[in-house]
Amino acid sequence: MLNVPSQAFPAPGSQQRAASGGRSKVPLKQGRSLMDWIRLTKSGKDLTGLKGRLIEVTEEELIRHNKKDDCWVCIRGLVYNVSPYMEYHPGGEDELMRAAGSDGTDLFDQVHRWVNYESMLKECLVGRMAVKPVAVAKGILLKSQVSDLPAKEISPSYDWFQTESLVTIVTYTKQKDMDLESVIVDYQDGSFRAEIIIKDHSYLLYTELSHEIQEDITVHVAEKTGKVEIVLKKKDNISWKYLGHPLENHNSFTAHRDTGLYYRKCQLISKVDVTHDTKLYCLMLPPGTHLQVPIGQHVYLKQTVAGTEIVKPYTPVLDSLYLDLQEPIHPHNKYIYFMMKIYHTGLFTPHFDCLQIGDGVSLSSPEGNFKKSQLQELEELFLLAAGTGFTPMVKILNYALTNITSLRKVKLMFFNKTEGDILWRNQLEQLADKEKRFEVEFILSEPTSEWTGKQGRISLPLLSGFVKRSIENSRVLVCICGPEPFTEQGIRLLKDLNFSKEEIHSFTE
Repeated sequence: MLNVPSQAFPAPGSQQRAASGGRSKVPLKQGRSLMDWIRLTKSGKDLTGLKGRLIEVTEEELIRHNKKDDCWVCIRGLVYNVSPYMEYHPGGEDELMRAAGSDGTDLFDQVHRWVNYESMLKECLVGRMAVKPVAVAKGILLKSQVSDLPAKEISPSYDWFQTESLVTIVTYTKQKDMDLESVIVDYQDGSFRAEIIIKDHSYLLYTELSHEIQEDITVHVAEKTGKVEIVLKKKDNISWKYLGHPLENHNSFTAHRDTGLYYRKCQLISKVDVTHDTKLYCLMLPPGTHLQVPIGQHVYLKQTVAGTEIVKPYTPVLDSLYLDLQEPIHPHNKYIYFMMKIYHTGLFTPHFDCLQIGDGVSLSSPEGNFKKSQLQELEELFLLAAGTGFTPMVKILNYALTNITSLRKVKLMFFNKTEGDILWRNQLEQLADKEKRFEVEFILSEPTSEWTGKQGRISLPLLSGFVKRSIENSRVLVCICGPEPFTEQGIRLLKDLNFSKEEIHSFTE
């Protein structure tokens, strides 16, 4: 599985993933594009230097391969010769060399745990790490099986009961402030899968049900107690003797970063032009799926191009801003909207735009570290967006104006090249006219002579007046998203304006 745009292991920064720093993209030589890498992996060339043999690699052997032209990296026990990939890596050779001759799993997981590295680097596979046993009180436990589990007192548990027509699966999370966004349910081909997000951990129920159910699944969450009820409708009104046969990792509670992303097949039901090169797409979730993407988080869309799986992250938006500050017509747990710019020289977006209504698209579970709690009790919210960096701001803007009663002001500074590039301009202007707390300002870098608004790129003079606190010591949050240079420069300028690290949340594009 390859990720697009070219952000591959271990480049630190995927679209709309909160970033503390950023990375520098390195210009690739001609003939070193993503498609060139795909062609090379399918050429039959020996990329490992082992003539097709797979070997068992000791730690001592791994350490020896730590040079640019002889670079081995271990990811989750698998060892790869990444030397052939050096010139194809957009993050530069130095980024790959950070893991040279060592276990790069943690570095990989920090930024791209969603990438199917087994597929992307399969022709570079050297072999497996030799497993060292770890002595424990009762026998021998393999090192690879040791994990940091949460304390027993916070580990969830589940039970189930039934009536003549219903089966209710109850999970006791023992956590307050749980909501429907914390619960993801998928039912397909007899398999029931429920993932419950509890802070930075995931509790998984995964079983092949003993009997068939209808696809209409209901989820209830008691916020005060953390009890989650998933109600299943029996297809036949008969008594179940047991819930089902456990599948992989059933009844497990692990760190969220250690859980693999789960995909389900959605259906494209509409696409509408937003600007000359950007469209709004609507995907319908499968009938047996309950999923609500939390505000400020993203999902990954996956499709097959030229026989290779391509993955790209996107932050869902609303169907429009014409909501009278109410919920959209389509419920969040059935329809998901994406605003996508079409790059005609790219791999992912041209292929995606060619999909027909009714075609399938694989969509992952949500990712991201933005929390709604960051908006609670805010008095002022500043949003800085460039181009499609506007997408994470859509739900943040709507939620803040709808739910944060302490909020006095929401201000959006929206940077684009031309007037024709401004996404949802009319909607933003009408929202500003209707909602007194909201203010929007458009900045163009390549305006026509008729443009009367501000122009230029993100700078201290532009920001100093716009993100100014109306009251000293007021509770503020600044969200920023756009191309990497925009975001990095914006963060530096905000710090110069004395905004603290806690008052800045950046998303990377």
